Amino acid sequence: MKSVSVNSEDRAAALRMAGVSHETVVRLDQFVELFLRWQKAVQLVAPSTIPKLWTRHIADSLQLLNLAPDARTFVDLGSGGGFPGLILAIALCDAQDAIVHLIESDSRKAAFLREAVRMLHLPAKVHAERIESVAKQIGRVDVVTARALAPLPRLLEMAEPLMADKTVGLFLKGQDVDRELTEAAKSWNIRAKLITSRTDPSGKILLVQDVNKAPRKSEP
Repeated sequence: MKSVSVNSEDRAAALRMAGVSHETVVRLDQFVELFLRWQKAVQLVAPSTIPKLWTRHIADSLQLLNLAPDARTFVDLGSGGGFPGLILAIALCDAQDAIVHLIESDSRKAAFLREAVRMLHLPAKVHAERIESVAKQIGRVDVVTARALAPLPRLLEMAEPLMADKTVGLFLKGQDVDRELTEAAKSWNIRAKLITSRTDPSGKILLVQDVNKAPRKSEP
């Protein structure tokens, strides 16, 4: 796979948006170095996005922390190349009792996640299983996250078993989120709000505060 470089100006822009500690920046730089090595062998993200790795992927992930500043336990569904789950674990590295569960069924991507967790000494656990089989193992969490994983009706099916009382969902979505919400409302009762992404004006963060299956309509 052809090597593509990150952009130093993009890094600077992302760090201005994120406002993270020096220690977190050091870990993020180490993460990027490891990420680019693995990207050559395993396509973790689309190669065309690498020049904007910092803003499009890293800062995009970090913005979720501002929406749940007191959260310490996270589950990231379909972690892939580590966005947002691995980035959240990097930012929470020095937070007491923090843990991020990274669920990724692709064995190659799960291997990358494990290597990042090991190398950076992150408060994270990788589950190389399907989402449906992990929910009961994890127990209650503060936040469920997902990014570019599935249309909202399917995503809610995967997230709902983890959405206990006071658990919130933070789902990074694109410009079609209104259509997805309309479709999801046919099967789900959802209490949620949309927040404009700080890194992409066309992107949205769906903050789900409560979700449950809508009762089936009886046949006339």
